[in-house]
Amino acid sequence: MALHSGHTHHKHPASRSVNPVTALGLDLTAPTHRLFDTPVPAEAAWQFVHDELMLDGNARLNLATFVTTWMEPQAARLMAECADKNMIDKDEYPQTAEFERRCVCILADLWNAPSPSDVIGTSTTGSSEACMLAGMALKRRWSGPGRPNLVMGANVQVCWEKFCRYWEVEPRLVPMSGERFHLTAEEAVRYCDENTIGVVAVLGSTFDGSYEPVADICGALDALQEARGWDIPVHVDGASGAMIAPFLDPGLVWDFRLPRVASINTSGHKYGLVYPGVGWVLWRHTDCLPEELIFRVNYLGGDMPTFALNFSRPGAEVVAQYYNFLRLGRRGYQEVQGTSRAVATHLSRKIGEMGVFRLISRGDELPVFAFTTADPVTAFDVFDVSRRLRERGWLVPAYTFPKDREDLAVLRIVVRNGFSHDLADLLLADLERVLPDLEAQPHPMHRDMKAMGFHH
Repeated sequence: MALHSGHTHHKHPASRSVNPVTALGLDLTAPTHRLFDTPVPAEAAWQFVHDELMLDGNARLNLATFVTTWMEPQAARLMAECADKNMIDKDEYPQTAEFERRCVCILADLWNAPSPSDVIGTSTTGSSEACMLAGMALKRRWSGPGRPNLVMGANVQVCWEKFCRYWEVEPRLVPMSGERFHLTAEEAVRYCDENTIGVVAVLGSTFDGSYEPVADICGALDALQEARGWDIPVHVDGASGAMIAPFLDPGLVWDFRLPRVASINTSGHKYGLVYPGVGWVLWRHTDCLPEELIFRVNYLGGDMPTFALNFSRPGAEVVAQYYNFLRLGRRGYQEVQGTSRAVATHLSRKIGEMGVFRLISRGDELPVFAFTTADPVTAFDVFDVSRRLRERGWLVPAYTFPKDREDLAVLRIVVRNGFSHDLADLLLADLERVLPDLEAQPHPMHRDMKAMGFHH
């Protein structure tokens, strides 16, 4: 959740006029930083908010976000029917609680738990909360002599750095180097010691969509335990990949088939295909989640075990997740995710063939890929491309990689359910359309000189 101050950053008036026709003939001036003294008609309030929201980007054209931007009307209807249900009121909404339990069972089966009946898990508000819970379990199980540390690649999502700061764990971030953009087995063990509470392996890096080699990391940690006696568990951050790999890469061993994998999280609102916000975290067996972390609350007439950072939260997304599992099944998810990967690899291939870009990844793991300008290109950079595409409504982020590869600036495209081959071809056409103008613009040095007042 973003933090906001009361300070107004933009030079906007402190109130807004509402269309008098929309306001049913009332002369209204809507305040933006304080409450109205009296109520306004519902239609007028709706119109006021609706009009300002038109300034947001089009979610379907947002190729920056991993979060689901389209669901079937039936799913949206179910969510509307459950908008008033609090997930924490399990005695009052027992069937919603049952759907949550079924989803945990489905994920345990999907992730090849050795004994699904022994798995323990919960829904969360998203992967960030799920990762916090997994990290807390790792720290509580650890019993080293010094300050606890957590080993992970510099490409991890910021929630892991938050966890380390909030729970006083040393973050051991393995930097990127050269063309190595994520954690490897060799680097993971090099950063471990007797105070390492765990290693985080990311199944689907947000920087380039690549999978980290979970099996290799586990194998290296097996060897480390044999040599040094350190039994270091692995958490798989499968925010995106844990809902891709089971359907498209069934032969890839990354999940509970590896005994060292203690816990896995995923985002239901990413490739679980649910609107935000819902996440999931599972532990391979109950011993991996220390009992002292579980609260048993006598709330509204029932003894309720809970392990969460939040208390009240919406139940609609859990219902929608169960709807998707019921509606799609394995074959449906395979088709949806396969289409996304096919669109991503089609896009990356065509962009690579343009000759002015260099691919960092190809979208053949997560349906996500990154690319940068080719070395000979000097007239424009990835930030220029991002700005020009936004003029057509496309939201394609440009950003630099983390420390030690901050010299590498890329564009990243996330392909989600609902982004079709037709939309991909429209994006390619717009990209090709802006390239001649970008190539003809003045060299960046000349643009900088002009901005400083120097002219030919």
